[in-house]
Formats: sequence, C-alpha cells, structure tokens
Amino acid sequence: MSAAPLSTECLFEPFRLKGLHLPNRIVLPAMGFHHAEGGVPGVDVANYYARRAMGGVALMFTEGVYVDHPVAGNNPLLMRFNGERPLAGWAEVVRRVHRARGLIMPELWHVGLIYKTEDVLKGNEPTYYPEEKQISPSGYIMPDRKVSEGMSLAEIEDVIQSFARGAEKAKEIGFDGVELHGAHGYLIDQFFWGEMNRRTDAYGGSMRNRARFAAEIVAEIRRRVGADYPIILRISQFKLQDYDAKVARTPKELEEWLAPLIDAGVDAFDCSQRRFWEPEFDGSPLNFAGWVKKVSGLPSITVGSVGLDVDMLDTFGTGLAPNPQSIDRLLEMMTRGDFDLVAIGRSLISDPDWPKKVRAGAMKELIPFTPAIFADSAFLEAYSGEETV
Repeated sequence: MSAAPLSTECLFEPFRLKGLHLPNRIVLPAMGFHHAEGGVPGVDVANYYARRAMGGVALMFTEGVYVDHPVAGNNPLLMRFNGERPLAGWAEVVRRVHRARGLIMPELWHVGLIYKTEDVLKGNEPTYYPEEKQISPSGYIMPDRKVSEGMSLAEIEDVIQSFARGAEKAKEIGFDGVELHGAHGYLIDQFFWGEMNRRTDAYGGSMRNRARFAAEIVAEIRRRVGADYPIILRISQFKLQDYDAKVARTPKELEEWLAPLIDAGVDAFDCSQRRFWEPEFDGSPLNFAGWVKKVSGLPSITVGSVGLDVDMLDTFGTGLAPNPQSIDRLLEMMTRGDFDLVAIGRSLISDPDWPKKVRAGAMKELIPFTPAIFADSAFLEAYSGEETV
C-alpha cells in the first residue's frame, strides 16, 4: 500500500520578506532566455512575467540584466538595465506584473572575465578575447589560467557604483526590490572564490576580504535606496568554470563568508544549487539554502531541479529532457523549516499555472519542460498565454 501524498500547504503559507507580503512561498528564479532585441524587453517579456504572476507565483526575479558598466556583458540577446529604451521596457514589465498582483525584482549582473559559453559547448577550450576588455579580481579566466591583470581599485569602485545606480533605477521604476547576481562564477562570485581571487590587498586572501567587494556593493545600494527596500543576494558553491567548486567547505567558512554581507544590509539569500535535495556538508541533511539560513538567521530561497530528475546544466549542456519527479522531498524539507522560499525554474517556463495545479493536487496536468522550447525564437510569446492584464 503506497503512502498518502504529502500536503502541499507549506508551499502556500504567506511569508513576510522585509516589507513585502508574499501570498505563498513560490518564486520564479532569474533565467536568461537569449531572445532580447538589443537588450530591450518587449511586450512579450511583459506578458511572460505577468502571466506567471497570474498563475500564482508570489515573487519573480527577472533574467540577469547587465548593469550600467562598459564591460558588464556584451551578448545582444540578453537584457540590459541602462539606457532610455531598456528602462522604459522594464517599467512596462513592472506595471503589468503589478496589475496581475505580482511582485518582481531585477537581477543586477556583471559577468566579469568569463569564457563564451558557445566556445565550450562546441568542445573548444575557454578562449580569452582581449579586445573585449573583460575585468576580474586577478585576471583568471579559469582557476589555473591567468590571462590579464586584476582590477584596479578605481575599477572596483566603478563597478560598485554601477550596481548602486542600477538599484536606484529599479526603485525609481517601481520594482519591489533588487537581487544581485553573486553566483555561478560571474564577477561578484569571482571575488568570493579563492581559485579566481588571488589578490593580496583588502579584497583578497581571507574569506571576509573576498566578501568585501560584494559587501561594499550592498552597502552602497543600501545607502542609496534606504533601509526598507529589499536587497537579495544570489550565491552558489558551484561555478560554470567548475561544477564541483566550493567557496565554503565547512559551516564555519560559510559563516565567515556571509557575515560581512549581512552586516552590509542583505535581507535574504537566493541559494543556487544544481540539485536542491543534496546535503551541503557531511553529517547534516541540510542543503545549501538550509545551511545559509542556519548560519545567517536570514530568509533563504532554495533552487535546483525542483520536481525534475535532470539538473539545469545537463538540460542545456547535453539536451537531456527532464522527467517529472515527486516534490515530496521538497515538502518534507519545507515543512521541517530548512528554508523559506522555493524557486521553480524550468517547470514554470513550460507551465505558468504550476502553482495553481500543485495546490489543486492536479500533478498529472502539469505541462512538462523540454529543451526544445528554446529552439523557437517566439517562445516567450508562445509561453506567455493570452493578453489578459
């Protein structure tokens, strides 16, 4: 006789995040779609986010958006967060999401010195393109490969101000807070990760020093937006350069990593993990988000293959299609209080009504995700639903 399915009510309890009232615990994580035109969000983007608000998502993060810095990122198919046209487009996204009674924050992003994904997907070695003038803590494109000089103190200050300007614009436009992309081996994370940060000044060496860059970004944002505006930091252990990487190898190191960020004014941590169910440290069932909540005392968001059996990197790196998986493990961990919010990625791309269907127990009605979705250049429109708000 099979056990009765676990109650999903823990997913639908209200939650208070700073001054925001979330009607449930379901979040849409930041996901880049590579369908922008010149970095400008169009009507299809506004429809996409508004439709997921209508489907019951409590809080959404936009895809990573390039901050106002000359080398923040140069992919024309990804979104920008500077200039009249992009900001006007984002203002329309906010207006539409709010009309649908949703909450939304931009994910502010600087890629730093990173290889081109297409090079690696083609089986090539990570290539350095000096003409792009990418910046990094110490000039490393991979942990064992230095290709340029590290950032000067003036360059560090320029990037700090770029993030702060972005947060200021987000508040002015009407976004409900900001998320900073400090994960996956991009610029902020390159400072966190000792393999890429070989500096010998105040921004390198100890765990606290390596967190200084991010802490100064947070502190400057807090100074500009005030005490009540939510600031969320996305962090990860794994990197695009090394899936097995660890910034913190022990709970003590994790505490040292997070302490300066908490002091600077972070309100919550978005904890990216390839597979949310995997324990972070030996001897404890807590995952990454669980440990972050435990040592920080702040709300945490878990993310990583929720309801699927193949993680995101395998989906997009090999083309494997994930199969639906029970969410009982998630429900057990949430009921236990391991973390506060859960981000649903690929499942919400394919099915904007995922929250409503899960709450109704209609698991068999969920629309499965397939990587082929992204092969359609009009997929945002196709997966946004009709204009209803």
